[in-house]
Amino acid sequence: MPTKPLQKLFILISVCVSQLVCAQNFKTADAYLDFIGKENQKISKSMWNYTKSVAHSKSARKIESDRKRLLKSIERAILKIQNAQPYTGEETYKKQVLEYMDLYASLLKNEYAKIVDMKEVAEQSYDFMEAYILAHKLADERMQEAHETYANAQKEYAVRNHIQLIDIETELGKKMKISNAVFDHKNKIYLLFFKSNIQERLMLNAVSSGDMSALQQNASALQTFAKEGLQALDTISLYKSDTTLIKATHKAFTFYLEETQQEIPEMIAFFLKNEKFNTIKDAIEKKSRNQRSQKEIDQYNTMVTEINQAVISFNETNKTLNDKRTQIIHQWNEASAKFLSRHIPKE
Repeated sequence: MPTKPLQKLFILISVCVSQLVCAQNFKTADAYLDFIGKENQKISKSMWNYTKSVAHSKSARKIESDRKRLLKSIERAILKIQNAQPYTGEETYKKQVLEYMDLYASLLKNEYAKIVDMKEVAEQSYDFMEAYILAHKLADERMQEAHETYANAQKEYAVRNHIQLIDIETELGKKMKISNAVFDHKNKIYLLFFKSNIQERLMLNAVSSGDMSALQQNASALQTFAKEGLQALDTISLYKSDTTLIKATHKAFTFYLEETQQEIPEMIAFFLKNEKFNTIKDAIEKKSRNQRSQKEIDQYNTMVTEINQAVISFNETNKTLNDKRTQIIHQWNEASAKFLSRHIPKE
């Protein structure tokens, strides 16, 4: 049968290729260093593409695609380095490089995969958002530490083998430090903004349901958070003198204070007036026409006029607030995007 010889031939070719890869060796320390460097350069390129996606892309699908692409790049490099014989006496360097790459792969498979899941629910509460940002920060820091460990191992290898490195700190290392510092600044301010922003959502839910008790409680909490936020902004150091995010967040807090100090009291007054109107309306509707006094009828008609005017005023206030709120959130998102674009390298 023709299939068996073909199968044997395929196995024979696979064995030969495997032996060739395993037999790969390096006559000079420079050659081995260059080999490792090229493999790491491929990872660096994929790593930076992933970092750029996180910073500049709004597509969750692209970010996840770049994460998987980076993981495959690392796995290919690990396999290649595992199968190659290190330069004479440099098993230690090989081990260090593989440990660094294994840690990269582990972070991408576990921590960063969990972060993707955490992002899906982060918008639901301040605690979820804080946990998501902290998890991302810790993963990024571990990634940077792993890269610095690799750079140190490379330096030690060069010293042992009398090789002079032009630049110990790789370009990726520099970019990762910049990226982490930029995100750290942005996230500190974003958490302040998000704390008030999500509190406002709770307040607006109370407005929609007409729950005055919840409205008063949530408005009071929002006012407190906005005041605390304004104070906190004064303690945050600027990143490269960039006031973009500070100004956008300051505008948001100012809006929240105006909203809770001016418009919300008017809304509460409307709900009280509406409650009073419904009480009068229920009372008069329970009586027959003959039982209603002229005073009750006049009071009811006056209240109808007042409540109709109050509804118009309430709707106008609500529309004005919605327009301002949309503008505030748009300005903050735009400021955030421009801040990241301005400070995180695109190449």
